[in-house]
Amino acid sequence: MAEAAPRWATYADLEAVPDHLVAEIVDGVLETHPRPRMRHGTAAGELYAELTLPFRRGRGGPGGWIFVIEPEVHLGRHVVVPDIAGWRRERLPAEPETAYTDIPPDWVCEILSPSTARLDRGPKRRIYAEAGVGHLWLLDPTDGVLEGFALTGGHWLLLGTVARGETVTLPPFDAVSFPLDDLFPFDDPAAPPPAET
Repeated sequence: MAEAAPRWATYADLEAVPDHLVAEIVDGVLETHPRPRMRHGTAAGELYAELTLPFRRGRGGPGGWIFVIEPEVHLGRHVVVPDIAGWRRERLPAEPETAYTDIPPDWVCEILSPSTARLDRGPKRRIYAEAGVGHLWLLDPTDGVLEGFALTGGHWLLLGTVARGETVTLPPFDAVSFPLDDLFPFDDPAAPPPAET
């Protein structure tokens, strides 16, 4: 007796997921994980802030980008929610009418956490390559490491790895550098110690 083909998760399945979870459809499977921890969220916010002035607004940099934190992106039958995504303005000239976009980003940053690293380093990385996303950054806030990749011939080429204490100068945002440590405000050695109670 032949086994039934596995059922591909639907958008209705995704919409039924409680709001306190992030939901994606990856390779037909409904993947859910809890909202990110503070370290994850602050790293995303700090990276967004570093990129916005020079690369969106053109203050001290070339401008020309649109950045979105946790956008819903439909890539074929996959529904993914990158931590931060960026589009060159000419590819996303107007805000989509829907709550999602099916225009693949030009750059994606996934912030690794124990609940997402398997997907971010595995199937989502492959899906981004298949969709033609030009650049992928993987940021590990626990280890303080950022990896930058470029899509070359349909495969990811590691352009560089940046560790704590080093400066980020990675494509496509290599026109303006910033210290990697700025993404981890809770680890700031210059911060005053917490007040004793």
